[in-house]
Amino acid sequence: MRISVKEAEGQLTELVRLANQGEEIVLTQDGRPSARITPLKKPLSAEEKSRIFNEVRERVRKMDLPPGPDAAHSQDFLYDEYGLPK
Repeated sequence: MRISVKEAEGQLTELVRLANQGEEIVLTQDGRPSARITPLKKPLSAEEKSRIFNEVRERVRKMDLPPGPDAAHSQDFLYDEYGLPK
């Protein structure tokens, strides 16, 4: 739905309700789109975050990747055998 800002002034509650139901609300000025009313996404709950984290961890585990360097040795390529910068 496209509606001018002037027309929308008295209908804000209704426009927000429509946006929350999935309607795309575009506010126009001088016939050109200038703003959009969209519903906010709910923040994820702790359970949802944990579920997503576990899913990603499981996908990576199934990839069977070789282990990378540990943090203590991750920058070893920058130094020679005497521990001096290359």
